[in-house]
Amino acid sequence: MKTIPTGTWVEIEQIVLTPNQRAEALPEDTKKVPYILRVSGFLEHDADLGEECTIRTIIGRLLIGRMTQVNPGYSHSFGKTVAELLSIGTEREK
Repeated sequence: MKTIPTGTWVEIEQIVLTPNQRAEALPEDTKKVPYILRVSGFLEHDADLGEECTIRTIIGRLLIGRMTQVNPGYSHSFGKTVAELLSIGTEREK
């Protein structure tokens, strides 16, 4: 496995809550999985993908977690277009 050098932009994940620490009021399928934090930052030391490492975030926080991605991108969206919403705010008063 190729070692990722210090200073590389990476994503880590931390388990915030294990399944047995999750709230009782959650749906069963949700309670069965850990609550995970994913955050990106600059690698503080050489490390391998999948290994625990320390990152420094853009605002300077140091976090430790398992490296999951190198040079992560963004994949979120607001979903598919809802045609009925396209005219909101474009109506003209008569």
